Amino acid sequence: MSGLPGGFWWLWLSTLVNRTGAFVLTFLSLFLTQELGFSGWYAGLVVALHGLGGIAGSPLGGMLSDRWGRRPTMVTGHLAAAACAASLAVVTSPWAVAAVVLLMGVAMQSVRPAIGATIADQVPEHDRRRAYALNYWALNLGFAIAATGGGAALFLGYRTLFLVEAVATALCAVIVFVRLPETRPEAPVNADGERSAAPRLTTMDVLRDGPFRTLVLLSLLVCTVFSTPWVGLPLTMTSTGLAPESYGVVIAVNGVVIVVFQLLVNRITEGRSTIGLLVVSALLFALGTGATALADTPLLFAATVVVWTIGEMVYIPVNAAATARLAPVHARGRYQGVMGMAWSVGGFVAPVTAGWVVEGPGPEVLWLGCAAVAVLAAVGYVVLLRRSLGGDDAAGGAEGTKAAGAAGAASAAGGAGAGAAVAVGRAGSGGGAAAGRVGGGGDGRGEPSDGVATASEGPAATAVGAG
Repeated sequence: MSGLPGGFWWLWLSTLVNRTGAFVLTFLSLFLTQELGFSGWYAGLVVALHGLGGIAGSPLGGMLSDRWGRRPTMVTGHLAAAACAASLAVVTSPWAVAAVVLLMGVAMQSVRPAIGATIADQVPEHDRRRAYALNYWALNLGFAIAATGGGAALFLGYRTLFLVEAVATALCAVIVFVRLPETRPEAPVNADGERSAAPRLTTMDVLRDGPFRTLVLLSLLVCTVFSTPWVGLPLTMTSTGLAPESYGVVIAVNGVVIVVFQLLVNRITEGRSTIGLLVVSALLFALGTGATALADTPLLFAATVVVWTIGEMVYIPVNAAATARLAPVHARGRYQGVMGMAWSVGGFVAPVTAGWVVEGPGPEVLWLGCAAVAVLAAVGYVVLLRRSLGGDDAAGGAEGTKAAGAAGAASAAGGAGAGAAVAVGRAGSGGGAAAGRVGGGGDGRGEPSDGVATASEGPAATAVGAG
């Protein structure tokens, strides 16, 4: 874990603090139904609004981090999220609750592109994959710590836990403001000794980058598959006659495996081909979700979770590093923002699709469909991105060339007018916690993720992300 700059570890600490106090998404559906007396339908709608806010917040955060700066974007986003968490402790109107949760989704997701861009700014290319993996590990470790304190809700009440999250998120903002330097690269100096303005890219300009657009679309497929178990798994398990409580135990395996084995996975994958790892992770998602169609006991369901969790541990940091690698230096925030938006879309679509398929064609169709989509993504990585991401040995020198080329293309586009990117309660408190990481997309988890996805954006009780 040595060799990374000091600024990265302050960012890592802020992620850990932030996720250690992540209680809102964990208990939101239970708070709405049990304490405020709203229907399950309304609770599901509110959770979906959080994801919808993330879809808007990710490109917004990416744009702000490139124009305004990484640090002010993170500080503002954290403080806005803290204000939203505190507001949930006092508001009771259904319209007010929905508005606060929507804004909270925007605020939380707006931070993640800035985090991803900051890591790319601070960490040399050869160490970025490890840095993204460590940040994702901090996200899950924080969720694991938060999950252990979930029982405090029985004594303190949901509102108190929401205030705890507000304080933790505000503390995160303080850490970033006091200890983290601004890392946004300065514009180059021209022949007259003046700094030239970097081209201002829009989301559409970013999506005109063919290799990155392909990476985003393939990530959308993977994220949709990854997000499906958080809703489809509890529905599938209850349809086989298993008690709802068994889902909490099974999904806890996800967080335990990540916290215990993420660092080992980092060592195993270090220095290996980006395309190879993306393909392997997609195939692990295919194997894990496809095998769910055959499972009928808690032990077998847990085994499938282990398989796709390994895929998750490989995929999240590799995809985040690939995003940073394809991004021009002056547009790292926007690229991370568009990728985060893909994770948010996947996290929004998957719950709706999973519920409909399980209730209609059946669970087997859902899981075999997930396997087919993941295999399609694996094939896409090999066929469509092998040339763009296959030359890992030349990655370090390629980034500068990429930045210059993209800047020129963006300037030309500017001259032409272009202007130069879950379901209710996750079947109980275990599933509600899962929403914190996925809804973050991959955050992440998304967080993804914080690049990480949302995302993406935990363990046994999560969704992210990190991202």
